[in-house]
Amino acid sequence: MNEATRIPPAAVELGAGGEEFQNLHELIRKARANLNQNTWDYIVGAAETETTMRRNRMSLDEIAFRPRVLRNVAKVDASVELFGRKLRLPVVLAPVGALELFDPGAAASVARATGSFGAAHMLSSVSEPGLEKTAEAAPDTLRLYQLYVRGGDAFVEDCVNRAMASGYAAFCLTVDTAHYSRRERDIAKRYVRASRVRATGGDFQKGLEWRTVKLIKDKFKIPLVIKGIATAEDAVIAVDHGVDWIYVSNHGGRQLDHGRGALHVLPEIVAAVAGRAKIMVDGSFCRGSDIVKAIAMGADLVGIGRLQCWALAAAGEAGVLRMLELLEDEVIRCLGLLGATSFAKLDSSYLHPATATTLPGVYSAFPLLDIEPYRY
Repeated sequence: MNEATRIPPAAVELGAGGEEFQNLHELIRKARANLNQNTWDYIVGAAETETTMRRNRMSLDEIAFRPRVLRNVAKVDASVELFGRKLRLPVVLAPVGALELFDPGAAASVARATGSFGAAHMLSSVSEPGLEKTAEAAPDTLRLYQLYVRGGDAFVEDCVNRAMASGYAAFCLTVDTAHYSRRERDIAKRYVRASRVRATGGDFQKGLEWRTVKLIKDKFKIPLVIKGIATAEDAVIAVDHGVDWIYVSNHGGRQLDHGRGALHVLPEIVAAVAGRAKIMVDGSFCRGSDIVKAIAMGADLVGIGRLQCWALAAAGEAGVLRMLELLEDEVIRCLGLLGATSFAKLDSSYLHPATATTLPGVYSAFPLLDIEPYRY
């Protein structure tokens, strides 16, 4: 092996699975080889024209960096403190339904890997092995619980009580799924997912109102997250209700089509919240530089969705751990090249509007990935 092709020793030492996965796109390629077409379409697809999904990526690509130099970045620390815990990265593995499609261990595998690394995990209420068993599998992980409402007040209260009893650090209501969207990759194949056949209680999600937020805040002493906020107006209503975390999200473009990209929305949310609540954001975040942009723009925590599923499908628990290691490596290099030794040193002065140079897509952040972009 000549010097030009030799893998640097430091890269091999990054951690679990390092010899096989040296770049994030290699995890995605392996996931594609492991997944059937229906499961692949589930994770890469979005609603109707998939415009919102593409705008998520475009909103990230339309931000350039303004690096500072001669700042002594010999030591860069990418950690943050949230929920009374130190995290190696300001990252939460976002709630994804049906993780069992990607690995038999499902959410338990993700939660264990997340805890081993030192990030946060948010469990979807529609992912196996469920609330209690995921907690048992990863008792030391910083765990948050996300709920789709499938019953009345008693149902919601029972879920909050169970989450608290199992040691979840926060409770999350998803509020952008009042109606289930048209997933046209499935419709074009006349494919109906088993999870959709089994789904019941959708009318309760359709009828969800601010009164449920008030109910939780009045009755329970647990930080409350509202996921699916996309306007300053709703962010203000949320913080007026005492919501602790505003989760800026459009469901990865999988719900309302023709929505705005996540990073186009984030600035108005940051301004509206004005420090009265913490802020999470997700939507096509899949590189270390993406995480850096969001934190510089005012977010406190960045959700990783699709990339989590690709890593899980590629190599199970070890794949998720490896993904986090690679993201950390990208983040540290990005911070250092910006002239920042930590996230605390960042602000919006490090960012600048720019013209995107790549046609946005579900994996346009990985130009070396040789996968057909769209099947239909």
